[in-house]
Amino acid sequence: MKKDYHPHVLGIDDGPFQKGVDATTPLIGVMMESERLVEAIAITQFAIDGDKVTEFLGDWIHGLRFRPALQAIVFGGVTIAGLGVIDIVQLSERLKTPVLVVNRRNPANHRLYAALETAGLSDRIPIVERMPPAVRVSDGLYVAAAGVEAAGAARLLRVTVVKSDLPEPLRIAHLIGRAIVKGESRGRP
Repeated sequence: MKKDYHPHVLGIDDGPFQKGVDATTPLIGVMMESERLVEAIAITQFAIDGDKVTEFLGDWIHGLRFRPALQAIVFGGVTIAGLGVIDIVQLSERLKTPVLVVNRRNPANHRLYAALETAGLSDRIPIVERMPPAVRVSDGLYVAAAGVEAAGAARLLRVTVVKSDLPEPLRIAHLIGRAIVKGESRGRP
């Protein structure tokens, strides 16, 4: 791997929320140059379990001033703001940018289908079924990717991971989201 490879990656995470109490949650985007330099931060709001999250994200990201510099977008799961299911293939095609979903565990046989059915949101299951399969990148890191081959996704992730198992832009977005809602941030216990 070339040492001068420093992609601009946007990590997006939601803030914590209480279902049935909060109507919306903040969505935080942190763009970094690989793992070492925060270049930009963006914040918006989205409805808890809201519909059409892919379209919302596409419009939001497309309108960001730093959008032309993005080389990848990374999420910490296929859902955001509760059960807002992201169609990463559609989002990647819309933005003409690779979109990655990372997990600490293999998401195969995940309980998402049951959660969607229980919440009366089974119409979102086809989005989950279109999700590219996740591949293991390293111990404690799996990725499903759209708009980039698995090897390219793994390369992007390797240069963005420094402190934890997760890419640094996503980790910092998580910390900011928690600080916005709770008044302070902390990493995973």
